[in-house]
Amino acid sequence: MQKRDSQIVKTLLSEHDLREGVDRLSRQIAEQWGSRPMTIIGVLTGCVVFLADLIRRLDVPLRVHLVQASSYRAGTTRGDLTVAVDLRAEIQGQDVLLVDDIFDTGHTLVEVLAELKKYQPASIRTAVLLFKEGRQEVEFEPEFIAFRIPNQFVVGYGLDYRDDFRHLPYLAILEPEDLRDRPADESGADG
Repeated sequence: MQKRDSQIVKTLLSEHDLREGVDRLSRQIAEQWGSRPMTIIGVLTGCVVFLADLIRRLDVPLRVHLVQASSYRAGTTRGDLTVAVDLRAEIQGQDVLLVDDIFDTGHTLVEVLAELKKYQPASIRTAVLLFKEGRQEVEFEPEFIAFRIPNQFVVGYGLDYRDDFRHLPYLAILEPEDLRDRPADESGADG
């Protein structure tokens, strides 16, 4: 455990675990994708670290775009999803890989996926770093999953709680009492 800013964080996945998981995931994507060019679309902000590591391991021609999608307003409370995207010229007729940090309830990925399909890509697949077991509220599962994790609030490796902890090079668990102890005036999390 590590103490930081009055928070106790417990490591769930080490730097080594994350590196191996991203390596494994990139091999799975390469096996199924082949050598076809891909357009990767990352969902901001939580996926940035994962996305950077993933694209360095893919040996195919690729382009990268980012979309802003957010539904968390005050820490862990889910609100209305907003998606900022305008990629018609960029993805129409292209093979797309949609990348997100965590598949929790599933609403964010499913809604971003529906929005991207309006732009008529040739194909679209999904990849996530984390699949949180037992939280899904949608009938969908990403094609590529690096890790399945228990239903716990996680931070680090790009994931945050009220814009903190993204810099951690490992994935950590915040306990419920740690979440309550944070000041209420901090900005929201991606989740």
